[in-house]
Amino acid sequence: MIISTAERISEVKEYYFATKLREIRQRKLQGEDIINLGIGNPDMMPSEDVLKKLVATTLEAGNHGYQPYKGIPTLRKAMAGWYLDAFGVSLEPDTEVLPLIGSKEGIMHISMAFLDKGDKVLIPNPGYPSYGSAARLVGAEAEFYTLSAENGWYPDLAELRQRDLTKVKIMWLNYPHMPTGTPAKEEVFHELVTFAKEHKILLCHDNPYSYVLNPEPMSMLNIPGAKEVAIELNSLSKSHNMAGWRVGMVVGEAAYINAILRVKSNMDSGMFAPLQLAAAEALQISRQWHMERNQVYAHRREIVREMIKVLNCQADPDQVGMFMWAKIPPHQKSAEAFSEEILNKCSVFITPGFIFGTAGDTYIRISLCTPAERLEEALGRLKAVFALIS
Repeated sequence: MIISTAERISEVKEYYFATKLREIRQRKLQGEDIINLGIGNPDMMPSEDVLKKLVATTLEAGNHGYQPYKGIPTLRKAMAGWYLDAFGVSLEPDTEVLPLIGSKEGIMHISMAFLDKGDKVLIPNPGYPSYGSAARLVGAEAEFYTLSAENGWYPDLAELRQRDLTKVKIMWLNYPHMPTGTPAKEEVFHELVTFAKEHKILLCHDNPYSYVLNPEPMSMLNIPGAKEVAIELNSLSKSHNMAGWRVGMVVGEAAYINAILRVKSNMDSGMFAPLQLAAAEALQISRQWHMERNQVYAHRREIVREMIKVLNCQADPDQVGMFMWAKIPPHQKSAEAFSEEILNKCSVFITPGFIFGTAGDTYIRISLCTPAERLEEALGRLKAVFALIS
């Protein structure tokens, strides 16, 4: 290069999965049959009605130009309607809903809208790596708070109250939690809203897993007074099998949404209209469709539980979402070493928990986004190597 890179990327590494998937692709090209259980990439199809809507609207004249920065009214109304039906949360479509090109875009836009150099951000450990990366990219300081099995994988607010929080502007949350599968709890949300009001912190709740193997979908915005101190991200990626479509949303009080829109409107020119119209169709599909999809996931989860037993790991039976989080056996040195051993001996890739933070060093995460036949094959490979190891 004839110029140096920006200082802002000096502390940001390439996303772990980007490098690991590159390695797996190379090994597959060399003939190795690797079963990838690492990524939360839904393998089932969206609803047939959604696909028909995409095709039909793509063929309509006038749907191929620039679109409104804040999304078309049809999509915003559908998102508001889904929030009312799914979570009992009332939103004004014109001012409290902002469609996104995937919720990952929203993490960056939120960080750019509210954080300056020197501000601090509370980030869960373990948690989604992009929260910390986005903070660093805008010059803010990532301050981690530990989630532990002993505390049910919920924030220890008593410990946080002992810290100097004067420079903290944002706290990232994610329930149902990834990677641990911990479900949302109303009483925890109440405590968090009170905490945020005390310290003038914006709660950013990332909620993409609420419709996967979760009997009680919940939004933080259900909590009285939450709109004053909280915004919420959601996505059709996991809930509607539409990860590659890149359709998400951020919802909350109009003032917060307007600030994010000021960033977004300078970064992109809106989603393709047929994608928005098909997404609106998806948000109106029946609960029966979700039940049938979750039955598939439930069957897969039983196979993964067998894998966990074979590997002599321990997992909470009450997890929700599309992953299983499991503690590795005491004799294993680290989750990373254990994951590499499984990959090299069984040609099965399982995510090591360290990528979600130091609190995940002794955990692995297994995705349910693989057909049952391949999961059974992976189980057989694991049994062949690990079944006799205690």
